[in-house]
Amino acid sequence: MRVAAYQAPLQATRSPDILALIRKQIDWCESNDVEILCCPEAVLGGLADHAIERIHFAINVESRELTRVLAPLSSDSVTTILGFSEIDNKRRLYNSAAVFHKGSVVGIYRKCHPFINKSLYCAGSEAPVFKIGTLTFGIIICLDSNYAEPAATMIAKGALALFIPTNNGMPKERGGPKLVTQAREADVARAMENNVYVIRADVVGETDDLISYGSSGIVDPNGTVLQTASPLMSGLIVENIETD
Repeated sequence: MRVAAYQAPLQATRSPDILALIRKQIDWCESNDVEILCCPEAVLGGLADHAIERIHFAINVESRELTRVLAPLSSDSVTTILGFSEIDNKRRLYNSAAVFHKGSVVGIYRKCHPFINKSLYCAGSEAPVFKIGTLTFGIIICLDSNYAEPAATMIAKGALALFIPTNNGMPKERGGPKLVTQAREADVARAMENNVYVIRADVVGETDDLISYGSSGIVDPNGTVLQTASPLMSGLIVENIETD
């Protein structure tokens, strides 16, 4: 199966223009036989932790609001994984990722380890797996990749790959190339200990208050780094992975 990770511009995650940028990546994937496209954490609207006023970007899943928002990204051949801020019917906020397949949201993962102690996000508690075509996979979001769980639970349920939507847009005193190294080390560790592929999609670029060098990459079950995105540059990385 051919998979891709989109290293998206950090600045665009705060803009409605991000949907058009993701649609462009989907169009390319359709023409190049890519079946699953992974986008970054909070690619829709940015992280609420960085600015409380952006909490209004939170999207409700139960009301089918998310399906309506994602409708322009519908594809008959490309399944897209996208990070967003989710708000449930009890007004609880989650850092979530959706699996969008043929015009429908077929699954949600909620980040188990919110970014900081004072995070606005509640912690998720489930470790679901998803199946698209011949591939069963799990999703873990950013900081989750530093922990053996919930990845191990997903592997026990049959996952052959882990997709990691990531948003390493950090305050400039904390951001930098060191985060790329840390993310790559986590990817290799999760891949080798679970014998699975790891596909990470990060944001990249600089805003007035944040910077990300971009840690997008694809690692095979032996811990070999197959693809990495260019530092400080947006774009796609693509790889064929084995599904049996």
